[in-house]
Amino acid sequence: MNAIDLPTVLLVDDEVRSQEAMRRTLEEDFRILTAGDAEQARALLEQYPVAVILCDQRMPGQTGVAFLKEVRARWPDTVRIVISGYTDSEDIITGINEAGIYQYILKPWVPDHLLDTVRQAAESRSLQGALHRMEIDLRAGTGVLRQRATEQLARAKDTFDFGRIECSPGSPVEEVCRMAAKVARYDLSVLVHGESGTGKELLARAIHYASGRAAGPFVVENCAAIPDTLIESELYGHKRGAFTGAYDDHIGLFQRADKGTIFLDEIGETSPAFQVKLLRVLQEGEVRPVGAPKPVAVDVRVIAATHRDLEADVRSGRFREDLYYRLANVTVTMPPLRERGGDVALIAQRLLDEVARSLGRGALRFTADALAVLQAYPWPGNIRELNNEVTRAVALSDPLAAPDGAGLIDAHAFSRKVLQGAGSEVSQTRPEGGLHLDIPQSGTLQERLDRIEAAVLRETMLRLRWNKTHAARELGLSRVGLRAKLQRFGLEPK
Repeated sequence: MNAIDLPTVLLVDDEVRSQEAMRRTLEEDFRILTAGDAEQARALLEQYPVAVILCDQRMPGQTGVAFLKEVRARWPDTVRIVISGYTDSEDIITGINEAGIYQYILKPWVPDHLLDTVRQAAESRSLQGALHRMEIDLRAGTGVLRQRATEQLARAKDTFDFGRIECSPGSPVEEVCRMAAKVARYDLSVLVHGESGTGKELLARAIHYASGRAAGPFVVENCAAIPDTLIESELYGHKRGAFTGAYDDHIGLFQRADKGTIFLDEIGETSPAFQVKLLRVLQEGEVRPVGAPKPVAVDVRVIAATHRDLEADVRSGRFREDLYYRLANVTVTMPPLRERGGDVALIAQRLLDEVARSLGRGALRFTADALAVLQAYPWPGNIRELNNEVTRAVALSDPLAAPDGAGLIDAHAFSRKVLQGAGSEVSQTRPEGGLHLDIPQSGTLQERLDRIEAAVLRETMLRLRWNKTHAARELGLSRVGLRAKLQRFGLEPK
């Protein structure tokens, strides 16, 4: 080790021979500085980082304890040692209490003892410094982690706020969100009913982040995907070696969700065995991992979701009645998209913005014609189907240019299925892809025929991108006859 890398020891003694004796004892292990009095010592302390200071007690002008009391105030990290030929107990007590003396060394000192004492003092200072730095780093790190966690929680609360669930004034979803927001404040189990793709998980997340458990985990599990052979392991966890193939400890769903919320999707698809295991957790508030000697308490809020009529399943014996009432403290129903006509445009535009960002496209919006088609289509796959259709339209279309520079997605960008499905007031798609029109149930014969004719014309024109020549040929009309019918039904393109 180079001399510059050695710990520095300052020797303060008015006797030169004593200084030299201590220097010879310590110089192989330490970098040595010497001072004849307190004033010289102060000057050196101002210039160099001193690890250990050895000071004679009896010096002209100022005693060693008095000087080291000043050192303690100005250079508290320096380890202070007094060398004295006197055993005055009052000096020792004063030194320990006021000057923070590390150790007294009595004259005549023994070289090996002096060297060991200074080594221990230097090591003590080094350890204290390391602990201090670790404490600072830990505090800083803890603060950073706490700040990050706070920021992440704030973002999650904003992302999954009830206000982010798109709905227009008067939408049935407004009442659903109002009810769910009230329930969120209380630690009740919630059963969310609705068709696939209606946003049941989004509502469950909004409930979680509006509750007192928002800082806890939100664990999602598709119950239909858990085989009966793994039910206990998935719900409760297992210990290493509990069964063949259990090579490591596994934390179960309920332990992962402790102090938070667990969202059990497709709860209506579970087997009787699953229902029994789940009921035990909800009743006892604890789980016993497979192979564990004792149970573990868990504090979890349960939100379950299903597209099935669980009350009917209870009556038929397919679903346990006691589990149903454990899960359904409160039941809310997410309406299908076909019952949210006023919400389709809002949801579609939000999805369009998200897809455009993910695909690296600029700002996009739908034309009025495109929105009319989206609102007319019944969306049997609900929001998932709408998202797929919007993604397809963005990926495959060449948007028109709007005056403000945004791209316009026209109805021509939609799939044939959607164009055909939107072609009548109540429409479905045949397995072979053909258009099926339900006969209107009101109006005179001519009025009903007119409505069917208008629907066929609209679907054909949209599908053929308003190419009148092709449409006239397909419908067996002349261009003049087609134009007359379009004018009659007000179907000229906007």
